[in-house]
Amino acid sequence: MTTKKLSRRGLLKGAAAAGAATAFPAPMIWAQNIKDVTLRQFGTGVSNLNEVAQKVKEDLGFTLEMTALDSDAVTQRAATQPGSFDIADIEYWICKKVWPTGNLQAMDVSKIKNYDKIVGIFKDGKLTPESTIAQGTAPHTVGFTDGPDGTTFADEQTNWMTLIPTIYNADTLGIRPDLIGRPIETWAELLNPEFKGKASILDISSIGIMDAAMVCEAMGEIQYGDKGNMTREEIDKTMAIFTEAKRNGQFRAFWKTFDESVNLMASGEVVIQSMWSPAITAVKSRGIDCVYQPLKEGYRSWGGGIGLSKNLSGLELDAAYEYINWYLDGWVGGFLMRQGYYSAVPETSKNFMSENEWGYWFEGKEATDTITNPFGDAMAQAGEVRDGGSFEERMGSVACWNAVMDENQYMVRKWNEFIAA
Repeated sequence: MTTKKLSRRGLLKGAAAAGAATAFPAPMIWAQNIKDVTLRQFGTGVSNLNEVAQKVKEDLGFTLEMTALDSDAVTQRAATQPGSFDIADIEYWICKKVWPTGNLQAMDVSKIKNYDKIVGIFKDGKLTPESTIAQGTAPHTVGFTDGPDGTTFADEQTNWMTLIPTIYNADTLGIRPDLIGRPIETWAELLNPEFKGKASILDISSIGIMDAAMVCEAMGEIQYGDKGNMTREEIDKTMAIFTEAKRNGQFRAFWKTFDESVNLMASGEVVIQSMWSPAITAVKSRGIDCVYQPLKEGYRSWGGGIGLSKNLSGLELDAAYEYINWYLDGWVGGFLMRQGYYSAVPETSKNFMSENEWGYWFEGKEATDTITNPFGDAMAQAGEVRDGGSFEERMGSVACWNAVMDENQYMVRKWNEFIAA
């Protein structure tokens, strides 16, 4: 495994060599002042990790203060408290809510060293030229704005991004195969009475509604025009089906946080539920059989990125750009990919992963030796393959993206009625 590390001086040289127009100060100024910089970052627990903050301190010299919140709290803070943060580590569906507030500043792609290596999903919505763009709030549709003072989303790539993409994944249902004892192949199984009292769905309305839609469509109950932008009638039908299931005792619980989902699954109280990849990883690290189950209808996907507060300027803004370039340079990507996520610039992550790790996590190959998570816990043994296969297989099977609907307020009200039913 290589452990290439990019120094500040090396980063600046690399940016200059690439012809990037950059506002970075001279390295000498960095050496004198960088230790005094503190950047305040917040986002979900998925990527606001202490290990990243520690590595920033080691490699870049400044302090990154991280706060992890749930998705709804992240949205509210980014939209209403622009003075409380420097960096917003948010998902693209959240960006759709936050960008119109003017609380974030557009970012100059010429300052992003690895921009050309960012996967096409974030640029034109396509993994390959033949890809079909999935329903919902696809990242590229809210990823660009018209200029440094842009307030709306551009229809195509521009030199100004709303978020610099960092992390994404294809989500599906988690199952306990040891407790289910038969194959699971469709989203419809979440409401199968066989799992009465042992199913769960996440209680984050903008994401949960998408899982619910995948289930209802798989059951043949509803054919949506766009699962990511439902009509009121579609919302009503979806919530009626799930409310009936809830009243019949289908759900053991609803979860909002990563830890809640892990505990429900690890305890065996739940055998099938909405899950996130590292939650599966956490369950498996306890020696418990848990699978992120590929389903015939495809995946519900999400993507996240780094946004900068409109109040960020001067040395702090320079430091934030350096942080973004460092983030895309591979170490963080390797760290996240060992939990089952993907990096926006996969090829740089390869430099920080062993051949065995890269083959297992990205290429869908059989492990040649034990696969561990970033903390050294065993995830898979030699001969095993990743659930869902390779990067191309998984991200090429995305049916919809997490979304913000035109009828968002109505949807949230109906979702809350479902949870309270």
